[in-house]
Amino acid sequence: MTDIASDDCPRLLVRDAASGDFDAIARIYSHYVEHALATFEETAPSADDMRARHAAIAAAGLPYVVAELDGVVAGYAYASAYRPRSAYRHTIEDSVYVADGHGGRGIGFALLTALIDRCERGPWRQMIAVIGNSGNAGSIALHARLGFEHVGVLRRVGFKHGRWVDTVLMQRALDAS
Repeated sequence: MTDIASDDCPRLLVRDAASGDFDAIARIYSHYVEHALATFEETAPSADDMRARHAAIAAAGLPYVVAELDGVVAGYAYASAYRPRSAYRHTIEDSVYVADGHGGRGIGFALLTALIDRCERGPWRQMIAVIGNSGNAGSIALHARLGFEHVGVLRRVGFKHGRWVDTVLMQRALDAS
């Protein structure tokens, strides 16, 4: 558990996800699926689907955290395998989602900071951010603030909400000690 406090979020707690969190997690994610370009998923998964995804991430030994603001889940983040082939086993991908209306309050920063910290304690050496929508300035800035470098853009690789969408690739080394 990590207590994070700032002027914008004085009562923020980052902790490991628990079984009771997945209704809130599914609601947070469904906003991005239905209204945004941050994910290329087009049908919102159920809370049970999100629980199954969490189980797979936990079985792989990867971290999955939530941010609680005044006891309510206000965001979540997790690491997953970057690619399935064994040579990629030391490279992971991060995902960070903040509840609609809670952006700009430091929640994403707290989540990604905690996620990086947990990943640096594991066997992983590189973290990749695959950011949906090259116009996603908030996510790009968040990752840059935490040491990710811009490594490329895949142009027009997704089609969502009637338009072609880029993905931005950013990369950060994890502590090798």
